[in-house]
Amino acid sequence: MTKLILLLFFCFSSLHAALIGSNFDKRDIQILNELDIEPSFITDYELQQIYSRYSRSTDYYKQKLSDATLFVPMIKNILRNEGIPSSFIYLAMAESNFTMDAKSRVKAMGLWQFMPQTGRIFGLENNIYVDERMDFVKSTYAATKYLKRLHDKFGSWYLAAMAYNAGEGRVIEAITRSTIDLYVEKNGSNAKKQEIERYRQIISDYQNKKIRFRELYQVYKEVNKWGLAPDIYTLLSVQTQSKRQYIPTETRDYIRKIVALGMMNNKSFISNDDGHLLNMGNATTSIATVKVKGGIHLQSVANAIGMDYKELAKMNLHIKEYIIPPFVNEYDIYIPYSTLSRFNLNKENITTDTYTIHIVQAGDTLSTIAQKYKLDYSIIRDFNKLKSNILSVKQKIIVPTASVQNVIQNKMVSQNNTTKKIQSYYVKNGDTLYSISQRYNIDLDKLMKDNDLKNSSISIGDKLVFNY
Repeated sequence: MTKLILLLFFCFSSLHAALIGSNFDKRDIQILNELDIEPSFITDYELQQIYSRYSRSTDYYKQKLSDATLFVPMIKNILRNEGIPSSFIYLAMAESNFTMDAKSRVKAMGLWQFMPQTGRIFGLENNIYVDERMDFVKSTYAATKYLKRLHDKFGSWYLAAMAYNAGEGRVIEAITRSTIDLYVEKNGSNAKKQEIERYRQIISDYQNKKIRFRELYQVYKEVNKWGLAPDIYTLLSVQTQSKRQYIPTETRDYIRKIVALGMMNNKSFISNDDGHLLNMGNATTSIATVKVKGGIHLQSVANAIGMDYKELAKMNLHIKEYIIPPFVNEYDIYIPYSTLSRFNLNKENITTDTYTIHIVQAGDTLSTIAQKYKLDYSIIRDFNKLKSNILSVKQKIIVPTASVQNVIQNKMVSQNNTTKKIQSYYVKNGDTLYSISQRYNIDLDKLMKDNDLKNSSISIGDKLVFNY
């Protein structure tokens, strides 16, 4: 009876796999080809399981794609121009779900989940002003450089993807171990017995951190000469007698996720109602890259292009305190393409007030910081909205330039002036509440309160009143 149940189970499993397999088409095979994976992998049971799981969450999948429509076309263009398979857009999705400020438990950051050190190796700045791991353009170029280097080392794109996730050392260890196992399986346990025992001891010592990577790498180079390169099936297989698999579980799932996500994009669940998703790969970019002066605040750019400041900040999450690094002459930021003409028209009029960030050191006080930057300490306190003069070590203090100081002082004088008059103002093209408040030295919150505004949205022709 038990044998009959097992037989029926295996028959049902085989039938289930075949039915799933019949849903795949040439476009799915193309994804495997792009990644240098043999077409037969389309029948891999775990791949089909992951694909089936994703197929039950199409709303979530479409939402993530929809959230990314602003920048995915630009990323696809970069991949194409750099000679990276288009399927690698789904590596970014597998890494971060297209979330620009995604952060892992091990402090990997951004769309492409760069660790701080790896990001620096590939040219991504990370300082008190910017973390370019969250710059979707620069991080994508960095990812292409890294992936091409991994491809040159391992000779296939799927190995490059696995090394991107698990690390080069882990993939080299996997190839070394599996090649030795294949050799023993093919030639018997007595072939190269002493040599293989020595190699396995080196692998064990490396796993236990008793020796350096270079000794493992030497073994890797030696076994590569045997002409037994393991395929994807071997590397993803599970060794029941070993606690440490060739490839970690996370990375085995990861390569299957990339393939499954690509196949999801081929399927008909993306309907004509989702035209922006169907055309995502062919769409022209809706983002423009512009250069702005070092030290200015993103608010000044938002004012110049008539854009909500918070929306501009979301497009430039890599700028930590919304201040362009003051030590550069100019710096790239991203604006909606629809505002490019306005930017070009107004770029010479962008407020040139600059800012710097002071990191509080032991012994610093507001007075000593003010003396260093030749400002009144109350200006620094008010600008940072500090409730007391007590500072903490490593606290970030935004320090405005003297020209900003004059604006704030004028505002303070205005606020203390008892003889105020009522002023009416009609909103003009390009105005924002912030720009109006700055022009007339009025507190933004007070301006909103005096005009019963629930948010900062205003329209051309609106009448505003305020004490001036």
